[in-house]
Amino acid sequence: MSTTPPAEPRDPKEALNFDDPLSQQSSDDSDAGWGERSAASGASAADLARFLDEKPPHHL
Repeated sequence: MSTTPPAEPRDPKEALNFDDPLSQQSSDDSDAGWGERSAASGASAADLARFLDEKPPHHL
């Protein structure tokens, strides 16, 4: 006769997840964090200056 040790409670974070990973959106699938700037008053002048500073040479 063998006795099995009592089951220990597991941390839910450590449990295996067999859900389809492709059905969920990852942080890489979104545009969050790509070039967002805080909206400030008078930003149109700053946008124009940035555009002129970053304009490629073939657009002169």
